[in-house]
Amino acid sequence: MTVTLDIFADPVCPWCLIGKAELDRALESRPDHPFDVTWRPFRLNPDMPRSGMAHTAYMLARFKDDKGIIAANRPVLEAAERLGLWLNMAAIDRIPDTTDAHRLLHWARIEGAQTRVMSGLMTAHWREGRNIGRADVLAQIADAAGMDGMMVERLLATDADRDEVIEAETHARQRGVTSVPTFIVGNTHVVPGAQPATLWQQVMDELAGQCGTDPTTDADD
Repeated sequence: MTVTLDIFADPVCPWCLIGKAELDRALESRPDHPFDVTWRPFRLNPDMPRSGMAHTAYMLARFKDDKGIIAANRPVLEAAERLGLWLNMAAIDRIPDTTDAHRLLHWARIEGAQTRVMSGLMTAHWREGRNIGRADVLAQIADAAGMDGMMVERLLATDADRDEVIEAETHARQRGVTSVPTFIVGNTHVVPGAQPATLWQQVMDELAGQCGTDPTTDADD
């Protein structure tokens, strides 16, 4: 039995990073999981200028002052520490327009490289402070994921599939997706937010029970 798991996410969304880490942990503990994972486009900042925005200015615009920024970052950093994730927020210089990152994810889906590309995008932004709005950075991420980086860079120089990506996001918003991450299981059940690995393990065990198989033993047991 295969069950679709559509994930609306943006690589510059901190809770998408946390949600992916939790899901990854659950999937690793259930190697025979039924999920067919697809990353769907949803820009955290759809009105971001093509050139992006300075990180400090962006954070101040969202959270008013240093106190607000610290309060917003605290739960993210606590969750990252709990999961063993290293975030290098000091290295982030710009918040990019992620339209091109989502175009890359669109092409990666065709090549079966979506999750590798999403991991690369998140690593580049959150650990390395690289600008994932730049075509050369995206081409390098594509190369590392087994894609043709030179072809990706040539495509990014055009408007190929830009409208398709934006239309997919618009359709998601019309369906009621208003924040990320949002997970849709089997095109039916909506699971909002960065859920713990234990929830995903429970979902997978229930799905395994429905098809008459025994769930894989929890790796922590």
